[in-house]
Amino acid sequence: MGTFVLLACTGLGLGALYFLIAAGLSLIFGLMDVLNLAHGALLSVGGYAAWWAATGGGMSCWLAVPFGTAVGTLAAVLLELALVRPLYGRPREQILATVGVGLAVPALLAGLWGADARPFPQPAVLAGTVRLLGAVVPRDRFLLIAAALLVLLALRLFLARTRYGLIVRAGVADRAMVTALGIDVRRAFTLVFAIGGAAAALGGALAGLYFGSVSPDQGPGLLIFAFVVVVMGGAGSVTGAAVASVVVGLVQQFANYYSAAGLGDLAVVVLLAVLLLVRPGGLTGRLA
Repeated sequence: MGTFVLLACTGLGLGALYFLIAAGLSLIFGLMDVLNLAHGALLSVGGYAAWWAATGGGMSCWLAVPFGTAVGTLAAVLLELALVRPLYGRPREQILATVGVGLAVPALLAGLWGADARPFPQPAVLAGTVRLLGAVVPRDRFLLIAAALLVLLALRLFLARTRYGLIVRAGVADRAMVTALGIDVRRAFTLVFAIGGAAAALGGALAGLYFGSVSPDQGPGLLIFAFVVVVMGGAGSVTGAAVASVVVGLVQQFANYYSAAGLGDLAVVVLLAVLLLVRPGGLTGRLA
């Protein structure tokens, strides 16, 4: 029983991390039709900014994580304004440009701080464990789960209850009509990119707590599973991304424990293939 609870909590924590990364990716791809392959770079920027703030900036961990999130958000806005916006309607050029950024940022981070992983400081309140139904569970898993739930709630409220959320949804359906009404769709799209970057940067900062370190290749590595989550959940569906994240995290953890190490990744790929054969549009094929 204790082993099952530990694997479940660890899988939910990993799934929460995947959701933080995939939520922004799903929004940007599903709502804006932009395949942002630099999303992993935003995660790395947020993670390294939080690490620098906690180690060299003199901030506590509770301030370093919001700082890393803010830096990642700013990076996302600059990316959209300088690189993505001029390439709207040109998907091949967008892919090439974001791939270039996705490769350049980890190389830049490695050049500045080295290719080796850097230890990420943990606050004392998260350093210990708690006993739950006979299992000893690291406390930081619960922080990840709580952060993912808050982000899920905030994104659903944004899309369904705010003016800009409605503008984005309408702009995706008929951008010309919304523009004809005098509404600046580009500003709303920039806001979506900022929200996506903020979620990715928050995921990068919390990944440092989850893994205990940050490294230049951490973002691109996690981006692979974020794409799996987006495809499984259905592009543009925040709820679908949340469900898919939980499934991927649990499958990965249980498969790695009950089979040879590394087969968890294979199990996720097989699950994705089966799902696409049964439901090509993912778990949900709708917005929000």
